[in-house]
Amino acid sequence: MNETSKIVPLRQPDAIDDPLTNILRASARQLLAQAVEIEVETFLATVKDLKLADGRARVVRHGYGPARTIQTGIGPVEVTRAKIRDRGASNDGERIQFSSAILPLWARRTRSLDALLPVLYLRGISTGDFQEALTALLGKDAPNLSPAVISRLTAEWQGEYERWQKRDLSARRYVYVWADGVFLQARMEDHGECMLVLIGATPEGRKELIGFQVGVRESAQSWRELLIDVKQRGLQIAPEIAVGDGALGFWKALDEVFPGTRHQRCWVHKTVNVLDKVPLSVQATMKKDLREVYWAPNRASAEAAIDVFAEKYLAKYGRAVECLVKDRDALLAFYDFPAEHWDHLRTSNPIESVFATVRHRTVRTKGSLSPTTAKLMVFKLVIAASKTWRRLKGTNQLPKVIAGVRFNDGIEVIQMPATHAA
Repeated sequence: MNETSKIVPLRQPDAIDDPLTNILRASARQLLAQAVEIEVETFLATVKDLKLADGRARVVRHGYGPARTIQTGIGPVEVTRAKIRDRGASNDGERIQFSSAILPLWARRTRSLDALLPVLYLRGISTGDFQEALTALLGKDAPNLSPAVISRLTAEWQGEYERWQKRDLSARRYVYVWADGVFLQARMEDHGECMLVLIGATPEGRKELIGFQVGVRESAQSWRELLIDVKQRGLQIAPEIAVGDGALGFWKALDEVFPGTRHQRCWVHKTVNVLDKVPLSVQATMKKDLREVYWAPNRASAEAAIDVFAEKYLAKYGRAVECLVKDRDALLAFYDFPAEHWDHLRTSNPIESVFATVRHRTVRTKGSLSPTTAKLMVFKLVIAASKTWRRLKGTNQLPKVIAGVRFNDGIEVIQMPATHAA
């Protein structure tokens, strides 16, 4: 062979040549190594005053552990972990040990990657397809994300769910709550079963998942069990108002467990219920008239719009009018709260928007999820989604609501001090 000839490696069909990703991985490896070194030096600085009898340092570096691969969002990154030796520990004495917060001893994946797995599953990727689906993200070989590993993660999610269900709520308070029962078309023995979800708004304006369990949507007993459970775990102060659809079971249970909480019916559910009672040819016009009520600037205008709606449609579509009028007070309760919060209080959308993805997953799999798997998958998705939930607008108004300040048509009612003649 000619000495000047060169052997050029051929690119495999399934290989992804991405110089930018290679640079990012190399930089990540270097930064991780530097961070671990700084962590080790900081630890050694805290124990530098510990000496042996002959004056030597008691705690010293002791080389490195074997290299291992951590799966990250930019693919596998190989790292080594520094080791620390305590030269003064006796057989029965206390040994000083170093534990890296950046690189735990048994870490094989980043936490953000673990959070990605349930989301991918709910997006339509089955467990058996994880290896292939993640290859483009993590590289050709992802040894720590095999189907067996994914299956073991479900057991960890079960433990996480059980711990979450037992958490202490005595230090929590929720000004507003949203409640809904969501059907998932999962492989459940009783088709009446659904996910009962309770979301609350804190005094700081953040939305949090309060309660979550499998129950019967219209059953007062199922909702009662959920509400009593959160109350027994410390949630003693009743929310100011609850938002939900027309499931009578929830409102009955709410009045028993938190009798002081106001009722606000969800306008999205109510609009659908009203339109279901008229022909398709009438729905567009009726929906426009319902918006006149929904967007009314004050209670008087909303009441007047309801009266106009009733007069216009009562003769031909009495059932639709009755469906709207019977919940008049509950539909307009939001007018007694700050105007900044009306968009949040008129609908149970905080729950509906989260479960749109869950429904997509169960439809794709034709209801193949078992009740237990569906519950865990939904729980992980909701917990992940809660980190990006939109905060309430007008958070400065929440302390006023808690203090019992009155609002009329969304405006704070200012109490003028009484003046007395001299």
